[in-house]
Amino acid sequence: MASTDLLDGMQAAVFDAYGTLFDVNAAVRRHADEVGPQAEALSETWRTKQLEYSWIHGLMDRYEPFWTLTERALDFALAKFPNVDRGLRERLLDAYRDLDAYEEAPATLSALRERGIHTAILTNGDRPMIDRAVASAKLGGLLDAVLTVDEVRRFKTHPDAYGLAVDRFGLGREEILFCSSNRWDIAGAAAFGFRPVWINRRGLPDEYPDFAPAAVLPSLAGLAFRQN
Repeated sequence: MASTDLLDGMQAAVFDAYGTLFDVNAAVRRHADEVGPQAEALSETWRTKQLEYSWIHGLMDRYEPFWTLTERALDFALAKFPNVDRGLRERLLDAYRDLDAYEEAPATLSALRERGIHTAILTNGDRPMIDRAVASAKLGGLLDAVLTVDEVRRFKTHPDAYGLAVDRFGLGREEILFCSSNRWDIAGAAAFGFRPVWINRRGLPDEYPDFAPAAVLPSLAGLAFRQN
């Protein structure tokens, strides 16, 4: 019987950063007591607007660094929830620069490298933003590359963004496993020709049926050993 290991034939495993390796809610959670009862709603709005702004700017072909969009998204969230002390703005932004990595991320990256598979981040985050996040989480030694759409000035899901991984490793699209917690990102990776794995941490319903993931996992744990 043929193996159904997700890693069969894969030469590289490429990860989205925010929401996949890094917990995007950690910044607000760190200051939850000061933010108050609207902390969860504030965090959700901040993330939603951050992504929305990247999509809108991408459609307009008006690239802005992801950090700029992150700041604007927080400003919107604070305006939406005026009971939250706006004086927390800089502390929230600083916490976002140093997001916590998910607990299983280091072990997953290490296990993939032990299997001889290259590891990389491919993120909408601009270079200063992602470099600080990687250093803060101490993941640098577990990654062969940290790729940012800053290099092509096009956000995911544009094919040029995914092409960064192909160019970096000199591999065929079909030799690259791509992991993201964002279903829209998985759709983009599937359309591009990667083998996509959706890290569905929140148990969300599926969408984009024409661009299905190769597998759906609740976390990164066990990815390097999983039999699909």
